[in-house]
Amino acid sequence: MSTLSAHHRTHHGPGQWLALAGFAAAAFVTAAIGGLGVQGTAAEYNSLAQPAWAPPDWLFGPVWTVLYAMIALSGWLAWRRAGWTTALTVYAVQLGLNAVWTPLFFGAGQYGLALIDIILLWLSIAAVTALFRRISTLAALLLVPYLLWVTYATALNAAIWSMN
Repeated sequence: MSTLSAHHRTHHGPGQWLALAGFAAAAFVTAAIGGLGVQGTAAEYNSLAQPAWAPPDWLFGPVWTVLYAMIALSGWLAWRRAGWTTALTVYAVQLGLNAVWTPLFFGAGQYGLALIDIILLWLSIAAVTALFRRISTLAALLLVPYLLWVTYATALNAAIWSMN
């Protein structure tokens, strides 16, 4: 019998909603750290040489709002199915790398260090997506838009670093 099919590993009942709130809170804290990292940096960012394919400023907020909701739901679905596993440890690592990138890039203007961070972030998202796939296809699929956006953001980070 697989550990994922064992009844004691699934989480149902009232506690699951508290756990969902916890995953949402973790995503919110990650977003809040990023939000603090960009306070007062719009003029500096707009003054940087950027590739023609850079997105407009207004796009970041809506995209990240949807992505953070999907990230939280994904983590919760994996936890609900399997409990805290190595996959969720990697999930936590990617949240940490995500939180660090914005202050590095925007707050500190450390575009090279931010590029290293975002590459590690991309690798951790790819890893957690693969690990979640073994637990819940839906949890894995919810991370695909995040992986695609971070792929784009990595290319943008590299372009801005090389142009500035």
